[in-house]
Amino acid sequence: MKYYIIAGEASGDLHGSNLMKALYQEDVHADIRFWGGDLMEQVGGTLVKHYRELAFMGFAEVIFNLKTILGNIKICKKDILEFKPDVIIFIDYPGFNMRIAQWAKELGIKTHYYISPQIWAWKESRIKAIKRDVDKMYVILPFEKTFYEDKHQFPVKFVGHPLIDAIHSQKDNSATNFRTENQLSDKPIIALLPGSRKQEITKMLSGMLSIVDDFPDYQFVIAGAPSQDFSFYEPFITKKNIQFVSNKTYVLLQNATAALVTSGTATLETALFKVPEVVCYKGNWASYQIAKRIITLKYISLVNLIMDEEVVTELIQDDFNTKNIKRELTKILEPNHRKIVLEKYEELEQKLGGIGASEKTARLIVSDLKHS
Repeated sequence: MKYYIIAGEASGDLHGSNLMKALYQEDVHADIRFWGGDLMEQVGGTLVKHYRELAFMGFAEVIFNLKTILGNIKICKKDILEFKPDVIIFIDYPGFNMRIAQWAKELGIKTHYYISPQIWAWKESRIKAIKRDVDKMYVILPFEKTFYEDKHQFPVKFVGHPLIDAIHSQKDNSATNFRTENQLSDKPIIALLPGSRKQEITKMLSGMLSIVDDFPDYQFVIAGAPSQDFSFYEPFITKKNIQFVSNKTYVLLQNATAALVTSGTATLETALFKVPEVVCYKGNWASYQIAKRIITLKYISLVNLIMDEEVVTELIQDDFNTKNIKRELTKILEPNHRKIVLEKYEELEQKLGGIGASEKTARLIVSDLKHS
């Protein structure tokens, strides 16, 4: 059967790659064409467009790049018509994917959504479009099933969180040579995860690195995103205890004592690696002003949202400053506070279910196609 997958971000590339592996196991004749990244390309299939060409964050940035976005939608529709897939699998990325889903549904193409848009955070009105345009929805957060089925009477499948699979797989690999291979010292590591897009990396790294001199007994290691070259990060590496590794975030977290993490999927990844963290976010001023008037959630990090309590501190916008970063990093380096955080991380993992999200989802997709 023919599968068309659309992932528009680094996290979607990760989950898409694991789903593709599972699809190839379930369907040995699978023909996969996709929008994604390097990880998906390594699995097989045909890459149409890389997510680095698609990633625009925030309300203002989307408006400024509207012509490019509309052009990509046109390219995507044309490519789908030529490929004639049995199913389109959407991975998050709702601004783009929901437009394609509406168009595809009208043409009678099967639409499956893996990793729901976060309509429980904002744009809950999108439920009308999801009910109309999505044939099957596979959710990865436990509260999403309740949200869809109890509040909106839309049946979904809770498959567990694919990060558990990705991290379980990574932990099977040795990380013992990480320091030697990357010329790192024996000092404890503070991991810096500033995001994947240039504009957010610039904002976040400037703040994260402002406290380096206050922690001389540690080395700060920047996790370089696969979508960015070293030359982009080089101006930030100005001191001896600032280091850089590219495309090795998981191995870095396995070796880290603590982390400063830009809000997003990385906050959950860091927690599942059992690394105490401070969650950070500072966006475009206009985008932030719009977002805070629309989003009514108590928290921005997945860790706190899933646990429904403040397990990790969130430093948002003006609170993301040198004084607060220093205070909160000091706190998570203290043994007693670390113990509390790590115990909460164990509870978090239990809530997310066991391994096998990708396999469960692939099995459900293939079964649906065979019986339709």
